[in-house]
Formats: sequence, structure tokens, C-alpha cells
Amino acid sequence: MTQLGNRGHVQASRREFLVGAASWATLAATAGGAASPDDAGSPGASDDGLQGDASGRLVVTAVDAYPVFINERSVGLFDPPTFSSDEDPRRWYYGGPFEQLPSAIIAVVKTNQGITGFGMGAGGGAAVEIIHGHLRHLVVGADPRGVERLWDQMYTSGLFYGRRGLFPMALSAVDNALWDIAGKYAGKPVHTMLGGEPRSRIPIYQTGGDIAAGKRAGVRNFKVGLPIAPETSAADTQAAIDHVLAARETLGPDGNLMTDSVSRRGTADWAVGVAERLRPARLYWMEELLSPDDVFGYAELVRRIGGGGPGWTRVACGEHEYTEHGFEVLVRLGSAEVLQPDITWCGGLTAARRIAKVVEDAGLELVPHRGGSSWGLPIALTAPSCTMAESFAAGSPILEAMTPVIENGDCLAPTEPGFGTALTEEMVLEHRLTAG
Repeated sequence: MTQLGNRGHVQASRREFLVGAASWATLAATAGGAASPDDAGSPGASDDGLQGDASGRLVVTAVDAYPVFINERSVGLFDPPTFSSDEDPRRWYYGGPFEQLPSAIIAVVKTNQGITGFGMGAGGGAAVEIIHGHLRHLVVGADPRGVERLWDQMYTSGLFYGRRGLFPMALSAVDNALWDIAGKYAGKPVHTMLGGEPRSRIPIYQTGGDIAAGKRAGVRNFKVGLPIAPETSAADTQAAIDHVLAARETLGPDGNLMTDSVSRRGTADWAVGVAERLRPARLYWMEELLSPDDVFGYAELVRRIGGGGPGWTRVACGEHEYTEHGFEVLVRLGSAEVLQPDITWCGGLTAARRIAKVVEDAGLELVPHRGGSSWGLPIALTAPSCTMAESFAAGSPILEAMTPVIENGDCLAPTEPGFGTALTEEMVLEHRLTAG
């Protein structure tokens, strides 16, 4: 057993359930068209030599999920915070053990034909409970190639308690694992199963890190943090603005430069003032200037700083939005020009495909959050409006296993079947993160 210090420890035990049940219609896996659970196909024996159950079917036999240690952001995830007072500013930003990337989970879905799918989601132990207590019962015994029908059943079954947030984060892990199985079964990379004309490579934009070093590696586009809010002091606000202006100087006149505020308390008036001060940086977009709930405020920003008005910059958001329903609200209200679903949070690849259609039909840009990860890359490669894929430094073996090859500033399409990750069940268990 590998110890992870005070971050938690590995537990080698797994629950496995084997349930015989009817499967759904098969998921077509032709190179020339999009996969769909409604495509014609028999759930009986296939002609590929693989063995199914007694009737020749491919079925799911086990669904497990584990919180995993991602990188330094996972350190101390379960430690209780210490606040100096009721007014401590950190109270506004303490996310607990279920927030964003530190709460990453991996679903491990097994079949009776020995094909194992891996899917990343989020929500930590709470999401794992949703998978083990709820979603698993809709998947075990089913044909995993009926991905979209299974998604509809899982999502609909959780409507009365889980339309946003934690539930779709859990659903993402299962859905991604099912797509991984579908690709491995077909012997095709997932991005080739989504229809359209997938690209073989796409330019990345580097989030964080050293811009000069990135340029030497061939990177042409960069995003820098703009961690300010209305309550930020004047001195700290000026320092953040100076940092962005300096980044433009380092990048030079060519290449796209973006900012990300990850704001929870911004206001439209405040954001307009910040954008005015950053006009010399010629930003391609400004991301998450407001709370994800402030959809009307975002629409105001599109009119006041974006393409609906003077066009100083594009307005970007959506990283913390969920399913096609949430994105349809953003699109119909005109709340963003660049929409950024995270495929491990928004409901998985099935949800992302539907989101992509909503965005593309509206003539807007789709740039997935972490589009340069194994999970986001299929959408980045196939969405016509996507011109860049976000790339972070990996920072850990398990993140490295979920990061495609980057060459001269471009992210290369995987050639391996499924999502093309290097994940194994042993790796997932080695990085398992538990409280205590």
C-alpha cells in the first residue's frame, strides 16, 4: 500500500457488482459519422471475435469511482480551515473538499469482454457516493455503447436533486468512461467517432507559467491570471493589471493573450473599469469576470466591452456551467462570446457534444476548459469554431497520463483507441485519495 502522507492513503479494495440485464442498442462506431445510441445495430454477438455474455452481448459488469490525488492543489484537501475572524477574506474562497480540480475523481467501468473504461469527473467523495449509490445501478448490466441513451437516463433520473453542480460532475466521470469503452471496443480514438472532420492537431494556449519559455517551445497563445475582485486593494489591483501589460510586452504584438479572474464577486461596473485599464494589452478574451450565476451581468459585459458594443475584448465564461440547458441560457441571453465547458464537469463528452451544437448553431466560439487534456481534446479537435486548446503543466504522474502529446505549440490528436490516456486501474488506486 502506497502512503500519500497526510493527503490520504491508498486502499486496494474495490466493490464489484455483476448484474445480468438487458442492454441498449449499440453505439455505431463508423469513421464517417457521429456515434449515436439510436443508430441501427443488434446487441447480439459481434463479428470482431470478442466474446459477450451468454447471448453475445457486451455489458458493464462493474462501476467504481475514486477521488484521486492530482497535484499540489490536493495537499491538505481534507484539513479544516482556520479563519482569523468572521470577516476573514478567505471565507469567500474556501471551497472545501469538493471543489474543482482538487476534487477530481476517476470512474473505472469494466465489461464482460475485458474492456475497461476510465473517465475523469469531480466532486470528490460526495460524487463517488452519487456514482456508487445511484448512477451505477443504471449502468451495470447495460451495453456501454449506448452512451447517449444511458446519459439521458442517468441525467433524467437525477433531475429532482442534481441538475447542476455535483451531480453532473459525477455523471461526467461515468459518461467519459463509457465513451472510453466505446472507442476501445471500436478500436478508434474517441474524436474520430464524433462526426465532422476532426483535425490532427490544434494550437494550444498556455495557462500560467513562463511566457518567454513557452514562446521558445513554440507556444503562440497565453492566458494569465487576473486574480482581482471589487474588494481587492488599489495597490494589488494595479499590480495585477501591470502583470498583464507586462505579459503583452513579453509576448509581443502577435499571438493571443487572455486573462482569467475566476471571480465570484465581480460586478459589471467594476469589470468594465478593469477592461478599460487593460485595453493596451489587446486581450483576445477576459474570462470569468463575474459569478457564474450572474448571467445578466455577463450579457451586460458583452454589450459594454465585448462584440455587442465597442469590442475591446471578447467575454468568456462557462467553465462552471453544466449541460446543454445551462449553456442554452448563456447563448439565448447573449451572455458570452467564448463558451468554455469543462468536459469533466459539464456532464461528460455526451453533454459537451450537445453544448457544442448549441454554441456552433449560435455562431459563437467554443473553447473547452482544459481542452488540451485527454478529456477536452475530442471536442477541441471537432468543434469548427475552436481554434485553441487550453494546456496546463501536468505536475503529477496521473495528470501526465491524461495529457496528450504537445509538439511545437500544438496538441496532437491521439491515435490510441478511446481517449488515448495511459491510465490503468493500478495507477488510479495508487493515487487514490481518502480522508484520514
